[in-house]
Amino acid sequence: MSTDTAVLVNEFLNAVKTVDLAKVADLLDAQVRWSQPGNNEISGEQDSKEKVFEMVGKMFNLSENTLQLKGFSTISVNNDRVAAVLDWTAQKPSGAILNVANIDIYTIASGKISKVEVFSTDQQQEDDFWKS
Repeated sequence: MSTDTAVLVNEFLNAVKTVDLAKVADLLDAQVRWSQPGNNEISGEQDSKEKVFEMVGKMFNLSENTLQLKGFSTISVNNDRVAAVLDWTAQKPSGAILNVANIDIYTIASGKISKVEVFSTDQQQEDDFWKS
């Protein structure tokens, strides 16, 4: 199970990195629970695939479509959960830059990502960047 779990998360992250939205949608459970930390316009709890896509759309809008997953690595697998480090970059026309690593915890159920918990290594940078 843990090998399959890691493979699924790696497929998901590769799809995010290449902006393969159909694959991303296919790997998320319809009722995925997503926890985005901080005190900014994208922070909060999402409880469906549609709401996650709305949040991501807002991220692309706020970053003027410069948000990019530069790289990732799976660091631990524990049964149905996977921890991964993700390196994100973005730049606003104002010159504001986002260059941050996140630690994400993915929970898999019935072959889909059912829960995502995001932890930022620099929450202040994210809060500053994700405000309009």
